[in-house]
Amino acid sequence: MMKIPRKFLSYLQFQKALRFLQLQSRDAGGNIKQLRCVTSGPAASTTSSDLIEVFGKFYCRDDYTNITPKILSKVGKSLHNQRNHPLWLIKERIKKHFYTQYLNRNRNPMFSVYDNLSPVVTTEQNFDSLLIPVDHASRKKGDNFYLNQTNMLRAHTSAHQHDLIRAGLNAFLVVGDVYRRDEIDSSHYPVFHQMEGVRLFSKHELFANVKNGEELCIFEKGCRTPCKQERHTLEAVKLLEFDLKQTLKKVMIHLFGKGLEIRWVDCYFPFTHPSFEMEIKFQGEWMEVLGCGVMEQRLVDSAGAQGKIGYAFGLGLERLAMILYGIPDIRLFWSEDERFSKQFQVIDIDQKVTFQVKKLF
Repeated sequence: MMKIPRKFLSYLQFQKALRFLQLQSRDAGGNIKQLRCVTSGPAASTTSSDLIEVFGKFYCRDDYTNITPKILSKVGKSLHNQRNHPLWLIKERIKKHFYTQYLNRNRNPMFSVYDNLSPVVTTEQNFDSLLIPVDHASRKKGDNFYLNQTNMLRAHTSAHQHDLIRAGLNAFLVVGDVYRRDEIDSSHYPVFHQMEGVRLFSKHELFANVKNGEELCIFEKGCRTPCKQERHTLEAVKLLEFDLKQTLKKVMIHLFGKGLEIRWVDCYFPFTHPSFEMEIKFQGEWMEVLGCGVMEQRLVDSAGAQGKIGYAFGLGLERLAMILYGIPDIRLFWSEDERFSKQFQVIDIDQKVTFQVKKLF
């Protein structure tokens, strides 16, 4: 890397030269490269800086930076958007279900889908907007990939929840790659893919099909219990919980077929209450496939949707694809071997596919 003797350049000249080097940091394919900008002279130890480029934007390294070149190489792959990839098939099947089963008064899909949002988010988006405490274990450097103290690769698609609600959306799905520091084995990989779903209800929408629904309320000044938040009425929460569970049950039946055994387990998430995990019975064993719950009202209000109540859910595409297609190792999703990819070249996304390991050898 060439060195720029800053003491011989004006500030504007220095900035122009720096910008030139930044532009040169991209390869012919526009892929992410790391740029090290070095200055010489007496102030070199304090003015030198490391920059990381992701999607044409530059981020300064600091003590929080722990992202590796290996992880950077995965950013932008978007397996869930590669046609006929098993993760794409799962995404498209779920998307088709929501597009056809949930329509508004104009017979248009109620849920909008966002599957190309940048995985680079702020720590505020990833944690603070979801009411995750400052001292919560999920913020640890050992669990996340930080570009610097204020920017990171999203640890969950929930990081976009606040912004999309603030944009005025009441029903949406977010699909994308998420990043968590994890030991690699057959069922764990530091990059995987999630689908986030959110639906908000006004009082009219929630009680529309309830007799004397106009007399019921969403909010009250009450106490928090294991069944509800302090600001929600029990009637509102029970209706919302029923709709949430029925919605997700239909998704799983759409994927796995009728006769699927499902059970619900109470759990805890910082951004929902009450919260639940869905488990399905597969090959004689119960397996957790998603988490969900009634959104914390503080989160909904802070995003500008006062007067509404909502639910959120999140599911892992790899987990579903491994069960549905019989894929034994999560690392196979990153395979570029056509003997893997060809097995998912189907005409109809609902076509039954069973992965055959022997075809790899």
